[in-house]
Amino acid sequence: MGYRDITFEKNSVFLVGGGAGFIGSNLCEALVEMGYTVRCLDNLSTGKYENIAHLTEKENFTFIRGDIRELDTCMEAAEGVTYVMNQAAWGSVPRSIEMPLLYEEVNIRGTLNMMEAARQSGVKKFVYASSSSVYGDHPVLPKKEGQEGKVLSPYALTKKVDEEYGRLYKELYGLDTYGLRYFNVFGRRQDPEGMYAAVIPKFIKQLMDGEVPTINGDGRQSRDFTYIDNVIEANLKAAHASSDAAGQAFNIGAGGREYLIDIYYDLCEALGKKTEPNFGPPRKGDIRDSNADISKARELLGYAPEYDFKKGIALAIDWYKENL
Repeated sequence: MGYRDITFEKNSVFLVGGGAGFIGSNLCEALVEMGYTVRCLDNLSTGKYENIAHLTEKENFTFIRGDIRELDTCMEAAEGVTYVMNQAAWGSVPRSIEMPLLYEEVNIRGTLNMMEAARQSGVKKFVYASSSSVYGDHPVLPKKEGQEGKVLSPYALTKKVDEEYGRLYKELYGLDTYGLRYFNVFGRRQDPEGMYAAVIPKFIKQLMDGEVPTINGDGRQSRDFTYIDNVIEANLKAAHASSDAAGQAFNIGAGGREYLIDIYYDLCEALGKKTEPNFGPPRKGDIRDSNADISKARELLGYAPEYDFKKGIALAIDWYKENL
């Protein structure tokens, strides 16, 4: 069952933190199209207004420009809300190594503000973005909840702390929280620009522009690249899940394992390019290999990803061809 078949009470109000970002804007769009009332909270520090501009004409969509670091803003945004889906965070492992204080402010205090606002507003479910980076240096594949290692970056630590707060807010206050450990999400609207851009959109844009991409490391690192529609499904199914599953974190991936060098050559072929990549040094804080055991999310959330990597990457390439 895909996310379009999931139904909530007709008068449900959804608050999407970070709703102008890559994942958040896709989530807002899906909920608006399903007919629900949606509030998007974003300070546009990493999100883009253009991602949600087409939604602002809809009667069931409201954009609130505000910062999750301000509790009053979160309280106002959460008033009368049924479900919170918090995607608001600063991403990028390398950037977190350069700016640890900012990551603590946004990803920890900001998420805590959102949880507290949800608790005080009587929100039914609080779904939030975690990350596969919490697995750190644990070597076993596939990655399985409960088998985490030592975190390797400030970003990973912020997500680990968020999960602990999620557990406490369930145990102490009865707020149903669900942490979604995303594994390398990609798809429409993911920003290809800037030094911290994710690898798939960055490679696509560089190849389309006739540039030579640089692979950090030897290219044999592996990832569970996960198409955006799988992540939308996971958020909606978490909001639909039993209270018995609350207070926990769940792997959200496609369950596959792709090597970076193979993806690079697949993109070259799809775009009609014959460009050999440059190779740079490995990035500090990166996990070398990562793929998800999604059995817990299947069992407790009913998560059943429709899009494998091959299906998702074809859709992503088509989108970038039309929009870049």
